[in-house]
Amino acid sequence: MGDNGFLRYPATLSALKELTLIRPDDWHLHLRDDAVLDAVIASSAEDFSRAIIMPNLVPPVVTRKDAENYRQRIRSACSKLTGAAQHFEPLMTLYLTEQTDPVDLIAAHAAGVIQAVKLYPAGATTNSSSGVHNIEAVYPVLEAMQRAGVVLCMHGEVTDPDVDIFDREAVFIDRVLTPLRTAFPELRMVLEHVTTADGVAYVQSQTQYQACTLTPHHLVINRNHMLVGGIRPHYYCLPILKRREHQQALVKAATSGDARFFLGTDSAPHVTHTKESACGCAGVFNAPNTLSVLATVFEAANALDNLEAFVSKNGPKFYGLRENREQITLRRETEAVTFPDTLTCGDETITVFDPGMPLHWQVV
Repeated sequence: MGDNGFLRYPATLSALKELTLIRPDDWHLHLRDDAVLDAVIASSAEDFSRAIIMPNLVPPVVTRKDAENYRQRIRSACSKLTGAAQHFEPLMTLYLTEQTDPVDLIAAHAAGVIQAVKLYPAGATTNSSSGVHNIEAVYPVLEAMQRAGVVLCMHGEVTDPDVDIFDREAVFIDRVLTPLRTAFPELRMVLEHVTTADGVAYVQSQTQYQACTLTPHHLVINRNHMLVGGIRPHYYCLPILKRREHQQALVKAATSGDARFFLGTDSAPHVTHTKESACGCAGVFNAPNTLSVLATVFEAANALDNLEAFVSKNGPKFYGLRENREQITLRRETEAVTFPDTLTCGDETITVFDPGMPLHWQVV
């Protein structure tokens, strides 16, 4: 890292000018619905083959029928695109509540309607008020999921008001995740958008039943970028950005080649005025430049050889899916590549993530 916390290139850059990868997948994506869905779908579908779709709509996606209907709306939006983007595959999830019907859930998974179930601690993030208050209340559902091999994706934060916001992930690991793993040793779990060295260390201590997603924005910015010199609302996300040493631990994990770590962008669009307000929404819309950011991160770590595993191989392996057959190519440009500052969404805009550093890789 440079003195300001942004990535610093090594003294000798790779001579590599093009990099061909198995077409990547995104294992944590928010597409929203209606006009926002139409505005952002191309940003993911053009670069990614599949994505795990988050279910925190209003109202949330809680039943098989809800998931089928939402999947159809996504496919309808994709049908308006061109090329490979038309064939983008949404991998659906159900929103876990204390009223979730395990019979409906298991049937949805058996029919291929859903790939996973999402645990939101109630109040942890955007549209999570319907989430779980008492984790033990959903133990019967988790037992059914363990037997059927259904993946549990977790927003790993506690919501106790006495816990500092910067400590919520570490406390979640101690209070919730560790007992959960003891109770369900073979439940396939993904600790999503990990932001701390604590989270990395926990995943590294586990077996093949535990995995972790990492976001591009948590790899390139830390809380100083959000707060020093003025508040930058488009860097505000949950889990919140942490200290630089946590950021460095995430980069080390992502670039290591460890199969338990893979990409989940947590790309989370909000129209601009809802971010730039007295009580701004949490979420970073990074889908347009994710692969450029990641190539920059891996190049700076002298780990471009591990990029394909992180974006294209580790996720399918954990979920028990085949790797994509298609490929994409990234090219390193001499001049920095640029991306739009915003996308149009009806009469509004959605602001695109600014990584705060030059990007020289682009998908061709």
